Amino acid sequence: MKEVFRRIHNVFLKIVLFPSTFGKTGPRPTASEVLSCHLMQRHLPPWTSYCVRYGAVDNDQFGLSNFNWTVSGTNYQILRTGCFPFIKYHCSKAPHQNLDIEDTFFTVLKVINLGIPSLAYGVGCWLVVGASESVQTSVGKVTVYFAYKEDEGAQY
Repeated sequence: MKEVFRRIHNVFLKIVLFPSTFGKTGPRPTASEVLSCHLMQRHLPPWTSYCVRYGAVDNDQFGLSNFNWTVSGTNYQILRTGCFPFIKYHCSKAPHQNLDIEDTFFTVLKVINLGIPSLAYGVGCWLVVGASESVQTSVGKVTVYFAYKEDEGAQY
């Protein structure tokens, strides 16, 4: 069921919100690949927080709000939300935990609010973007955006 909803969502985004991307077949990396490549490029930092444009990636993590992500044996707890025109990620190194309850809670909260706070968050992100960085993926570079430039090697 989640896969069907994800496909309907992606078609909706392409036709209504991103008409210039509808019908384009150029390769785009998945959001999960950008996440992994960003963490590797940053040498597995203790934390990072960034946005990536919807149109720059294939949103393969649709429906995930709080989950574990392992890169090179290092576990990260990811807080993720769609905030048009971005997907926002906050990543923290942490031991693996069952995050199913938290993930469900955040997803239900977004649905109850009809996504309006997420849209406002996206506008806010757009206004405070202060730095960007290119992340190398298997299909080319993708730009990720930050509120401020993160210090390489910063410890929380």
